[in-house]
Amino acid sequence: MSDINSIAVKSVSGTTASIKREHLTINNKTVSSFELYIRNHEGQIFQPILKDSIKWETSRKDSPGKLTFTVIKDDIISFNEGSIVIFKFNGVDVFYGYVFEKTRDKNHHIKVLAYDQIRYLKNKHTYIYKGKTANELVAMIAEDFGLNVGELSDTGFKLGLRIEDNNSLIDIIQFAISETCLNTGQLFTLYDNFGKITLKNTKDLVINDLLINADSTQNFDYKTTLDNNVYNKIVLYADEDKQRSFYVSQDTENISRWGVLQLTEKLNSGDNPTNKANTMLSYFNKLARSLTLRNVFGDVRVRAGTSVYCQFDLGDIILNKLMLVDTATHNFANQAYFMDLVLIGL
Repeated sequence: MSDINSIAVKSVSGTTASIKREHLTINNKTVSSFELYIRNHEGQIFQPILKDSIKWETSRKDSPGKLTFTVIKDDIISFNEGSIVIFKFNGVDVFYGYVFEKTRDKNHHIKVLAYDQIRYLKNKHTYIYKGKTANELVAMIAEDFGLNVGELSDTGFKLGLRIEDNNSLIDIIQFAISETCLNTGQLFTLYDNFGKITLKNTKDLVINDLLINADSTQNFDYKTTLDNNVYNKIVLYADEDKQRSFYVSQDTENISRWGVLQLTEKLNSGDNPTNKANTMLSYFNKLARSLTLRNVFGDVRVRAGTSVYCQFDLGDIILNKLMLVDTATHNFANQAYFMDLVLIGL
């Protein structure tokens, strides 16, 4: 692959068609606690009868948002894989996606799994690019695959020459986001915002008016570890003019405290070696902290990539800090709404 510097499409089979997905808007003046709509390929819109709860899940990296629910089949409702699914809670837009899986039982119950647009980023493709920011890369991929986009914040950092050979679109994008973070210290989150691919700085996704504490959650686990992406010595290298050059950034104080925890990586085209090594040390040279919360009072603003303030008495320490939501699982039942969260330290 080192000698390839361009891509040419030689043959395409099949008729030409627009791949841009339609974005459906539903305005219902009668608002219940939650609203679920399914629109089939014929344009018919249904509000299905549900057997039990609705579950909405988001993950900060690599996984699409998903909605699962069970429909009681009647003589009216008719939908297929690919049908649009819309979910709102108290009038607030929560989920916009597509049916990917249906599971039926003998009692005519249909369990439905729907994904948002991030699911289409599992497609694989080949790209060669240079001098693009992560947001420009997302815009290019979305255009190529007919995905709807929303706000794409300027990530600022331009990547050097990059050859992506038959990689998944989400891996291509996450690499660009990761390189941006390791070179600038700025962390960005990619997600589907009710049917529109969105890229934002995590600093702009802080929920300032929400505090989670022992009164709002049933149970929790708080873990600190050196065993999960913690490094106090960064070694970067590059091969130039038949010579391998090394760039090292380390914290001698933490090395004496923890021992040597070393991360070694090859530099990419366009990297500033010293700046990247120092930025990576700042990012990785700290205890990894995670907080798992179960049955927290629900709030649909809380999704993977947002940050919330947490305050817990852990016995030996008092936790009082802003934490990043890594995964969020929301459970909507008839009379109850709770969420399970995994949060990590910033």
